[in-house]
Amino acid sequence: MGNICRSPAAEVIFHSMVEEAGLGVEVEVDSAGTIGYHAGNPPDYRMRAVLEKRGYRVFGKSRKVTKEDLDDFDLILAMDEENLADLKSLDKNGVHSNKIQEFVSYLKGMSSSRIPDPYYGGQDGFERVIDLLEDGCSVLLDMVKKRT
Repeated sequence: MGNICRSPAAEVIFHSMVEEAGLGVEVEVDSAGTIGYHAGNPPDYRMRAVLEKRGYRVFGKSRKVTKEDLDDFDLILAMDEENLADLKSLDKNGVHSNKIQEFVSYLKGMSSSRIPDPYYGGQDGFERVIDLLEDGCSVLLDMVKKRT
């Protein structure tokens, strides 16, 4: 939503996996939020702490998703139903409906109906989100490897 917790964490995790797989030149990874309230801000300090504890290099600044993103990216993943609806509303004619999906559809070892927003919760929420993102990102990486 605000691009300071879930989405930038997914970007950091998937970027790391893509680089480790030697696909950094072929795969572009980015994140954006459906609101621009935090535009220009780095990832939330609590999310950064959990990511860094797990060995990830944290980078990036919040930005709002644009209509051009729908053209520029092959896959656009929403963290929950509200963000999915917001993303679909950018695609007025449904031209990009096949590439706008929910992140949870890529989970394999874990189960969740959405990637919960940890912003207003405790530290455990951030840990849970990273667990879910690592699971889904590993599935995405397998998919990318098959296409390259």
